[in-house]
Amino acid sequence: MADDAKQTSGVGAGAPEGTTADTTAGKPAGGGRKKKILGTVALVALLGAAWWGEGYWTEGRFMVETDDAYVQSDITLIASRVEGYVAQAPVKSNTHVKAGDVIVALDDRDTRIALDTAKTNFETAGDTLARIDAQIAAARASVQQAVASQDASEATLKNAQLNADRIRSLAATKVVSQSQLDSATETLDTATAGLAQAKAAVSSAEAQVKVLEAQRKESEGSRRQLELAVAQAQLDLEKTVLRAPADGVVSNIDLEPGDLVSPGTRLAALVPDGGLYVEANFKETQLHGVKVGAEVELTFDALPDHSFTGHVTSLAPATGAVFSLLPAENATGNFTKVVQRVPVRISVPDEAVATGALRAGLSTVATVDSRTGTGQPVENRPSEDAVALAPAASIGAAHAAPAQD
Repeated sequence: MADDAKQTSGVGAGAPEGTTADTTAGKPAGGGRKKKILGTVALVALLGAAWWGEGYWTEGRFMVETDDAYVQSDITLIASRVEGYVAQAPVKSNTHVKAGDVIVALDDRDTRIALDTAKTNFETAGDTLARIDAQIAAARASVQQAVASQDASEATLKNAQLNADRIRSLAATKVVSQSQLDSATETLDTATAGLAQAKAAVSSAEAQVKVLEAQRKESEGSRRQLELAVAQAQLDLEKTVLRAPADGVVSNIDLEPGDLVSPGTRLAALVPDGGLYVEANFKETQLHGVKVGAEVELTFDALPDHSFTGHVTSLAPATGAVFSLLPAENATGNFTKVVQRVPVRISVPDEAVATGALRAGLSTVATVDSRTGTGQPVENRPSEDAVALAPAASIGAAHAAPAQD
């Protein structure tokens, strides 16, 4: 029994040792697999980081991106310049029109009457000028007639003077009577008065010509005013018809015949064809690489699977906050610095416009390649000549300002 107990105890004692040995032998195998997995993950991460770093170093660090960009267009607002009732509104919203197509036609009966009245007055002014011309011709004929009468009076006076001198000589020698001398003197006085009357008639006729010529000038001025009145009435008539100024799509129009329109009332909006561009608002910290002519990769939310290449065409002269209705006033109170944005205009390529999916106001992501572009950068530095011409006090104040900080 003792031997059996030893065997039993030997078996009981040997079992834990075998179990411990097996467990110890299994641990290195599991740890090796974990190390391989971790090593593989680390290698993949390292390769990914190297690939990303290589892309950033060769290209990514030169890209300036913003999603604060939108498709814009130079929208033309259609407004009336005269008051009237809508007679026709043949164009509805979202309709494509050609330049010169009628968008809205107002009731033009009043303006047509005003035009006919102005034309009638103008024609009457022409008849008035014709009448004055005839009067001037008659007055000039009267001048000629008065001049002829003056010549006749001069001849009569000359003859009366000779006769009076002869009678006076004969009367001195008592050849003729006193009554004959008195008659000759009376004839001379009458001839003298007749000549004076003839000269006055000439002056009166010439003055009449000048009066008529002055009236003609006044009538010409009145006729010119009436001619302008006709042109104004014609222009008012043309204003009753609102036409498309360019090819494009009409939008935001809601008019019906009979609606009353006042001057300056906005009636519709026209989005011209081919007038789309992108306005990207870059932060002021991103502008160091933005130049005119730089290539820009454009992706539109309306065309998610496509990208297009545009170019920077211009940069705004000020931030958007400067042109706001209520610009910020940072000279009073507490100040919190806010990064400003500058609008940058980017051209949209023709292939993007040809898709027909772009509309003004759509969201865009713009990525500028700062390695491209031949225009001037955004930062405007004063030239050496400008600094040389600046007043000495200004230069001194510019150098003294950092010292105060």
